[in-house]
Amino acid sequence: MPEQVEAWWARRQRSKGTSLPYSVGQYREAWQSYPVLVRQYHPDLNRGITLTQIPPAADVYLVWVCVVGHEFVATPDEQRQRPGQSRRRSTWCPDCAALAVTRSPRGAAVALVAGVRDSPADAPAAPVRKPKPPAKLGDSRICASSTAAGRAIGDAFHSDCAPRPASAAEGDLRAMLTARLQFEPGLNAVRVARPFFTHLEVWPDIVIAELRVAIEYDTTGRDGLEHVGRREAVDRRKDRMLRAAGWEVVRIRCGKLQPIGPHDLVAPGVSSRLIDRLLDELRSIRGDLIVDCYLAERASA
Repeated sequence: MPEQVEAWWARRQRSKGTSLPYSVGQYREAWQSYPVLVRQYHPDLNRGITLTQIPPAADVYLVWVCVVGHEFVATPDEQRQRPGQSRRRSTWCPDCAALAVTRSPRGAAVALVAGVRDSPADAPAAPVRKPKPPAKLGDSRICASSTAAGRAIGDAFHSDCAPRPASAAEGDLRAMLTARLQFEPGLNAVRVARPFFTHLEVWPDIVIAELRVAIEYDTTGRDGLEHVGRREAVDRRKDRMLRAAGWEVVRIRCGKLQPIGPHDLVAPGVSSRLIDRLLDELRSIRGDLIVDCYLAERASA
């Protein structure tokens, strides 16, 4: 059962036998990948305790303040899991999320500026959606446009279902890697054994079929919602499915995102130094002899 922050802190002081059960900065790395939450947290509203003194799994009620100024109470786990499928900044604040659901976008913006909210009696009820069961092989909800069903597990191919690149940096990474390493272009999907949502395929950012390695470029995005909370859980599931199909995954983790896999690389952005590190990681996965065979400079020599 969650406790108020005063009671939680006092209990930790007693159990650890010290006035400072958690030092400032102790959990800095754990919170680095949640920049929006770092901005929403204010020690003066939480007994002077900094966010870096609070374990992410602590069962404690904390006070948060969104960018508009709404104060609300939530546990660390509730906050970390709050972002769902929406890319809106309002998903980090229950009040903003309610306004976004009950009003038009223009009306919500006016209400946020004026600090006005509809009364419960006037606000229309949000539609209740039942969660869909996961798709299964042979299920009619499997995408009919995909050609994955006729391919062997682990095959790399071009899929028209794959989304377009999400950022210019991803294109820069692809171009710089292509200049250093030879691999078949145009591939954007890998056949997996189980449905990934409604597809029997997953779409890595870069597919290197020759090495059976998928490369992902991860950032927190403009609103700090990407690849955190539930989205991180989806990334982990995607990686498990690729590894089960005989592939390995290298994630380039930017924006203070921490590694979630054994071969992930933390980097500030795309650079020639990053490509060097990426090639070294590919060698550690598949061996120097195999990777060096595909180096562009060796092929041109």
